[in-house]
Amino acid sequence: MNTSEINSTIVDNLYISGCCIAASCAVNLVLSVPANGYVIYQILNGGMTALELFAFNLAVSENLFCLSSVLYAVSKFITTTPVVRAGKIALGFMFTGRPLFQCCICVERYLAVVHPVIFLKYKPLRYRLACCGAVWLLVLVVTLVCIFVTLSVYIYAVLVQNIILVCVMMFCCLSVLRALKRAGPGKGDREGTNMTKMKAFKIILLIQVTMLVSYVPLLTVSSLYLVLDVVVWHFSYSIIFLILLTTGLVQPLLHIHRAGKLSCIKA
Repeated sequence: MNTSEINSTIVDNLYISGCCIAASCAVNLVLSVPANGYVIYQILNGGMTALELFAFNLAVSENLFCLSSVLYAVSKFITTTPVVRAGKIALGFMFTGRPLFQCCICVERYLAVVHPVIFLKYKPLRYRLACCGAVWLLVLVVTLVCIFVTLSVYIYAVLVQNIILVCVMMFCCLSVLRALKRAGPGKGDREGTNMTKMKAFKIILLIQVTMLVSYVPLLTVSSLYLVLDVVVWHFSYSIIFLILLTTGLVQPLLHIHRAGKLSCIKA
């Protein structure tokens, strides 16, 4: 096989990988926008409280990603510099916005269960607004950096960022789970308290599993960017991208279920 045939094979394989990503973005656009839109509607219609602020911003970030992912899918086929840079906007929402807001939710739950005094001290809405403002500023900075740096630099930046965030979220989730398991019955309404703790346990466990499924494969493949063959890496990335899109549906469905609007899994 000569050089031209090898290059043609690589181009064909990359085209197939791009088609997989484009199809994933299309399906995600159809499913995630209505789900996250309904979460946003529910929160706004019910009068947004401080406890729902991070979930609201996460839903907004997910919808911004879904809309901008159209440009990202197009950039897989039209590789001019303006289109590729515009497509990279979507990556900022997925690889920075989602994990940061998930991290905020985990830290909030960690403080509520493990350090309730600190949680009550910072319960006013202004603290959460400041935190959300800082997250959006960081998302903007990362997105702008993503547009102008090479793919390898961005991948390793995301790798470092997600390692830090995964460690923080793991610590928070495990600490909350340990506190919930150690807090046995004995005071007050045992049955009601235990049911509430069990619900919290299931919610946190689901978030933790979702987080691991989302980010461990991403961290693994990102760390092998310079080692794997270009075709193998892009196919691996397209599979992980599909996983990331799928797990993005967990948070809105969980919120809708907690609101009692997901009757199919009420039992």
